[in-house]
Amino acid sequence: MKTLTFFSNYFNHHQKALCDAFYSLLNEGFVFVETMPMEEFRSDMGWGEDTPPYVLRTYESRENEERALKLARESDLVIMGTAPEYFIEERIRSDLIIFRYSERPLKEGFIKFFIPRLTKKYMHLHVRNRKKRIYILAASAFTSWDFRKMFGSYKDKCYKFAYFPKHIPYDYEKLYEDKIRKSQAEGAPVILWEGRMIKLKRADLLIKAAASLRKRGYDFRLKMVGDGDQKGELIKLAKDLGIADITTFEGFLSPDEARLRMADAGIYVMTSNRLEGWGSVIYEAENAGCAVVASDACGATPFLVIPKRTGLVFRSGSVASLEHKLAMLLDDERLRYDLGKRAYEQMRDEWNPEVAAKRVIALFEAIDKGEDTPFENGPLSKAQIITNSWYTDI
Repeated sequence: MKTLTFFSNYFNHHQKALCDAFYSLLNEGFVFVETMPMEEFRSDMGWGEDTPPYVLRTYESRENEERALKLARESDLVIMGTAPEYFIEERIRSDLIIFRYSERPLKEGFIKFFIPRLTKKYMHLHVRNRKKRIYILAASAFTSWDFRKMFGSYKDKCYKFAYFPKHIPYDYEKLYEDKIRKSQAEGAPVILWEGRMIKLKRADLLIKAAASLRKRGYDFRLKMVGDGDQKGELIKLAKDLGIADITTFEGFLSPDEARLRMADAGIYVMTSNRLEGWGSVIYEAENAGCAVVASDACGATPFLVIPKRTGLVFRSGSVASLEHKLAMLLDDERLRYDLGKRAYEQMRDEWNPEVAAKRVIALFEAIDKGEDTPFENGPLSKAQIITNSWYTDI
């Protein structure tokens, strides 16, 4: 493959590492098409990136838009993220290969398919094109199931994928020693949470579980990083439940600063409900060698968190389940070490942007020859059907 064009709404830090990897493989054969300016609130969170030479902004000129349309027609492969569909209509008619980059489309439930405007949209985008050479890069473990419910759309054409922030290389032994030193400086193990403090993120679950653990005699420090309309309520909850003295709240950090906090933490908790399409913090925390406890409802969890191997999983919405998993980690330093080490190795060896970029090209070349994916595990392996009830442990 010589040419690949990636369409999406805007260029940000979740995409940069993968795009840099594509560019290193294809040079001028790779173009990222940005179709709209980034929202101000995301720019304020530090999501903006300096513009690399491969970014083409269609909203800046008619000439840029025409170039993007030409690339959509003529590139060997097009990856279609969140971008206007008219860019690839001609490519679909010509039955050229397209990879759709998609989270789960029905995260609010199948009822969405019966909302008239959404029914029309799904029928147009997916159902009518079931037999075209369109394949799914599934940025959620539940994507394949959601599409299957749309009259069998993309059956056997969904592949495991992710959002791929920059992989940071560490010497794990040194990284873990630094975590120990940090916990000793704090006087107890550190439990970290990062994100927007909004309802779907369910940060309240962690505060409630932490309060229960403290009543049971556990000693730890809870660090909450982020901002949002729920922050005041969360601060009050920590105070009301008697853990304000061991809980710190910090505002939004830049992506780089947020990842430095992960490198310091022994335990990272991801609490979101099923409205969380992917959950890049799971990816980042595993890269930082944290012992991760993740909600079973997050799109990234079934792909990245192998229970009791690369992390622990708790039942979404259950304080008791989260408390149980945190107690396991606080009771067993060796478990924290082992989970963090295997999580880091998984990201180093398999789930990283360089591996993903090479595998995208390999999958395209296999499909172009009438074959299927050569990968049995990790990115670009087959995304099997995983339902909301996949997790059966406590």
